[in-house]
Amino acid sequence: MLVPWRADLDTVRRQIRETRELTGRPFGVNLNLDFPQEERLAVCLEERVPVISFFWRDPSPLISRAKAGGAAVLHSVGSVAEARRAVDCGVDVVVAQGWEAGGHVRGTVATLPLVPSVIDAVAPTPVVAAGGIADGRGLAAVLALGADAAWIGTRFLASTEAAIHPHSRERVLQASAADTVYLENLFDRGWENAPHRVLRNRTVEQWEAAGRPAFGQRPGEGEAIARSSAGAPVVRYQAHTPGAGTEGEIEELPMWVGQSVGLVSKLQPAAEIVREIVDEADTIYGGSGASRRARSRDDAAKINSG
Repeated sequence: MLVPWRADLDTVRRQIRETRELTGRPFGVNLNLDFPQEERLAVCLEERVPVISFFWRDPSPLISRAKAGGAAVLHSVGSVAEARRAVDCGVDVVVAQGWEAGGHVRGTVATLPLVPSVIDAVAPTPVVAAGGIADGRGLAAVLALGADAAWIGTRFLASTEAAIHPHSRERVLQASAADTVYLENLFDRGWENAPHRVLRNRTVEQWEAAGRPAFGQRPGEGEAIARSSAGAPVVRYQAHTPGAGTEGEIEELPMWVGQSVGLVSKLQPAAEIVREIVDEADTIYGGSGASRRARSRDDAAKINSG
């Protein structure tokens, strides 16, 4: 799932074409509706992207365009009410994101109670479970709840293909679930009023020590602490993901992870991660019969690497 939320149109087109050269399997583009996405969606449809995934805000203005362009449409929700609205708008698949998830978090309900509630509310619309899933046990659990697939992000931060900064990757490999923190607003320069879950770091600790002051009164606010791989300055509290080429105070920058980070302890190729998750889930289900194995393979194809 590509995430060119704020990329220029040439970059969006290039990433789509590069992805298509690398795989004959379905892939998608995720568009964050807190930012204008009409032009990016147009590029996606011109390039015949098979899956469009929307996040945040009301997707209704863009759903008909995406479906008319031949794409299957997903929308991420954090509540039953949001799920019902999404289906009423015409989405093909609902992504039910639990509070355990990393990065930006839509709701406040945990995955375990959210997923079956959403399934009950929107059946027969397919539901993908997201948040707190990092291994075959998690995949088996959400399938047992009735989900049709799992959306997995944090586990793939420890894939050899993930272009994150080495310091961020090492923090992921060493972290426990208790090392994450849910924040209503902190790393919000560039995207305000968007709750998120990150690894606790020095910026979080300094803000907490100062009494959790509001925007405009935080310690070091506006201070340039790093440079992006493109050479642009990155200031404290900016919603910036430290990529492999980022330079500066990496420990001060947001490291978006979910509570499943405690289940992530080794660096592996992405394909190996998928096989391991599916094999473990298959073992839990008993591994009996071609139909079970076929379902596991289908689920592997649906697993989203964020």
